Amino acid sequence: MAETPQERAEAARVRRRWINLGELVAVLALVISALTLWNSYRERTTNEAEHAQESAQSAKKATILILKATADKDGRTLALAPHADEQAIQSQTIYFPAKLGVSPAETSSDARIEKSWFESALVSARKAAGVETAPGDARVPVLIETHYLTDGDAHIDRALYEIGYVTSHSLIGGTDVHLRGLSRTGPVSSDDVGQKRIDASWATRMAPKK
Repeated sequence: MAETPQERAEAARVRRRWINLGELVAVLALVISALTLWNSYRERTTNEAEHAQESAQSAKKATILILKATADKDGRTLALAPHADEQAIQSQTIYFPAKLGVSPAETSSDARIEKSWFESALVSARKAAGVETAPGDARVPVLIETHYLTDGDAHIDRALYEIGYVTSHSLIGGTDVHLRGLSRTGPVSSDDVGQKRIDASWATRMAPKK
């Protein structure tokens, strides 16, 4: 039986609907594909940016020098070394409070602090301040300038530290100083600034007792 004009028109409308539906599905597939590519790109660029930031932070952190100190059994010497394995100390200059009248001590490779460099001046200063026999641990502020390498690259660190020590006393031997450790208090921009700060700290610590 031949189709009537109405049936042919209806069939044409159905075909057009299927064509339009197919086009819509194709467009949706393209949109989904584009969104997937965009999300993938954004995730990749975000990960790359985070990795670059972490690498930069790690590199910056690796260049910061933190000294660790190990006292010998008699408390005569503090052996100094960097906390980071990739760092190597080349030389150091240790500056003491000006009131002690002690010249800066310089070391090369064998990084250390020896009590003989400042013990006599320290004992005299404690006696003058009336704290010669004060109990407990005490501290001497110092400025340490360190030339060091990090993965082969040369750097300079200037920082304030405090030398921890205790004293012992005897009628025959007098006052003896025993070094205990070292603690970092913060970086400084120059030797002049660092010297002023350790002098101010020392003046506060050694103010005469009333």
